[in-house]
Parts: sequence; C-alpha cells; structure tokens
Amino acid sequence: MKSIALATLTTASLMASSLVETATNAGLSPIPESKTELYKLIDNPKNPITDEKVELGKKLFFDPRLSKSGLISCNFCHNLSEGGEDGVRAAVGHKWTTNPHNLNSPTVYNAVFADSQFWDGRDPDLEKQAQGPIQAAPEMAATKEHVVKTVNSMPEYVKAFKKAYGKNVKINFVKITDTIASFERTLVTPSRFDDFMNGCWGAMSQAEKKGMQTFIDKGCATCHNGVALGGSMQPFGITAKYKYAKGDFKGDKNGLVKVPTLRNLSSTAPYFHNGGTYSLKAAVIEMGRIQLGMKINDKDASSIVTFLKALDGRKPHLLVPMLPASTNTTPKPDIN
Repeated sequence: MKSIALATLTTASLMASSLVETATNAGLSPIPESKTELYKLIDNPKNPITDEKVELGKKLFFDPRLSKSGLISCNFCHNLSEGGEDGVRAAVGHKWTTNPHNLNSPTVYNAVFADSQFWDGRDPDLEKQAQGPIQAAPEMAATKEHVVKTVNSMPEYVKAFKKAYGKNVKINFVKITDTIASFERTLVTPSRFDDFMNGCWGAMSQAEKKGMQTFIDKGCATCHNGVALGGSMQPFGITAKYKYAKGDFKGDKNGLVKVPTLRNLSSTAPYFHNGGTYSLKAAVIEMGRIQLGMKINDKDASSIVTFLKALDGRKPHLLVPMLPASTNTTPKPDIN
C-alpha cells in the first residue's frame, strides 16, 4: 500500500512540475516568495521603498483633503477594502462627474508589476501615475499648489516627511506623489497560483490546474503573462469588434490598450477598460471571440474561470490610518 501511495504521490508531483514548466514556458510568472526577490521587482531605485515612506504614503493615499472638494481620496476610486477599485463601470469623481471617456478605475493592487500605467499606458510608473488623478478635473480636481499647501499646513505631515526624507526635505508636489507611490508599490497579493508555481503542489485544486492548462492551450497567456498576468500594451479587438463598446477611447496613439491584470478578478468587476460586463465568464468568452478568433464554449470558459479564481490573492492587512488634524492654514473644501 505504501508503494502505491508513493507512486501516486510521485505521479502527481511529476504532473504538477510539468504544468509549472508549461506555464513558465507560456510566460506566466509567480510573485516571489522571498522578500528580497520581491523587492527587486517592486522597488524603484529613484524612489527606494522605506517603512517611513510607506506609512506616510498610506496616510496620503487615504487623505481626501488632497482633493479640491475635500471628499475624494485615492482610496475613493481604489478601495483597498475591496478589489483596489470602485466597482462601477466608469470612474466617478469631482462633483459626481463620470469619466468623460467612459473608462473605469483599474485596480491598484499589483499595479506595480505592470509595464506602464493608465489604460493608454501613458505613464511609465506609479510615481508618474500618482500625479494624474489628483489634478484631473473629473477626478480629484486639485492643483499642485492646493496639494502642497494642504500637506505643509499640518505639522504632523511635515514631521513625517522629515523622518522619511531628512530634515532638509522640500515638500513639493512630486515628493508627495512619490510618497503615495511608495505605498502603492507594496500592494501585492500573493495567491494560491503563486504558491503552486513556487513549488507547493497542493495549493491549487485539480479543477484549477485543469483550468490553467485550458487557459494556456486557448492562448490567453499570449497577452496575460508575466507576474501581473497582464500589464503590457496590446491591440484590442483583433479578430472581431468588441460588443461592449462605449465611449470614445481608442487606446494609445498606436491603438494599443493596456492589458489588465487577472489577479483578484473575483473582487474587481466590472471587466474591460469600460466595465463592459460584470460576468467573468462572459468576459472570457468575449476575449476569445475578439482577441483569439475562437468560440470558447461554456465548459472551457467555466474551466478558465475556475483557474482565474486561484489568482485571488492574500491582500495586505491594513489598518486605516489616523490622519493629522487640519489647521487654520489648511485649504478649505471647495465642492464647486
């Protein structure tokens, strides 16, 4: 009996190892287990991650006073209590304005692994990206001057910046957004898929492993690869017209659209750049039709969805930060 059990275990291990090799060859990569290896991927040499920056960046991420209205924080559209986004088809911002291009808010979780930021890939990293929504009229609608004055008006923030950067730090707009980005860089969510790829063969169920093989066989990994399982710029609507089309968004100057990460899909609906559908299975079928030129049947779509749920990650345990009190010089909210 022991020999039979050992043979079964050996066979299962060989099959798992083979699937990992197949996935690796298809371009799929796990989040590293080692903190050292992880930081090689998420750190920015021009803006090195430190505990002090991360803690300060978290406060700024949650602080609505950076917005013109005093109501909208980064967390408003990138809700870290859920999927790192807002759950609506098109982002909503200042004065309840809907994104004029009908674009939704991509998740901030694992955004650090993407090649570029925004749906049109216009910014290279999280540092540059953090500057955009704060100033965008349909989002936080603030000016650089408002943000700088707000932060500098609170002694607790000034003290925290000196602790993070040194006593001679100049608290300007770029320094503030860089600090937010330092926090965002730590928002990674290892999953059972990563555990499996890192050698824990029992981390995924047989159904999930079968779904991963189907995902690879159908060609989904052509675009959804790397640690992000997405994040590159690719043509959209290659073999057919996207049926959920709405708004005037056409991608970047070459017509390319950023491939969304597949991580945490259970908590990041609706799907596609314009929130075309809340059904993950419908999204899989539509991608097969417009990107791969094939009809993915219900059985295979369900199998792929089963695998995709293995990408639901372990989110960082975050305590909601207590923010500094406003002072007499802190800009007053302006909802107009």
